[in-house]
Amino acid sequence: MQHENPTPPDPHLAPLASGAPAETPEGLLARLAALGIAAETVRHPPLHSVAESKALRGSLPGAHVKNLFLRPRDPGPCILAVLEEDRRISINALLRRLGVPRGQLAPAGMLWAELGVRPGSVTPLGMVNAVPGRVRVAIDRAVLEGVERVHVHPLVNTATTALAPEGLLRFLRALGHAPELLDLPEDLPETQPAG
Repeated sequence: MQHENPTPPDPHLAPLASGAPAETPEGLLARLAALGIAAETVRHPPLHSVAESKALRGSLPGAHVKNLFLRPRDPGPCILAVLEEDRRISINALLRRLGVPRGQLAPAGMLWAELGVRPGSVTPLGMVNAVPGRVRVAIDRAVLEGVERVHVHPLVNTATTALAPEGLLRFLRALGHAPELLDLPEDLPETQPAG
């Protein structure tokens, strides 16, 4: 009897750092509802960039974000940076602002292990899968101020969920995370001019 070689496991489906299975978009939305956090979700074709998102949504009011999942070079927690979608920023300048000397974008396997999401689906709602203390979540204050809604992916890039800024912060805190609010200049280039 001949045995077929099994398909190697998808590295994105490796266990999470928490040891728990990854939350589903439906489970995530149920958690928001259980906390009394109003959220409106719309389905759409997969979005892989800010440009694709802008083209699809038109003039949908509210804050739209880009998310960077970063790994410091030295030992320490990963960082999920939630930024206003048009913010120009150097990764190393952002890390220095957070007190981390150097780092880089985290690889896909680490993104899955810590947040339970794939590249293109990075979202602050992925903190539902994060072990408190293993990932810092740093949010650009511009994302939260002067808007009624923040638009983020619900763990997949085939949908967008809108929720109030206060609701996003409340959800993160209910999960045991302490969001750090960042006051960033308009642009944060790689090097700052000498003063």
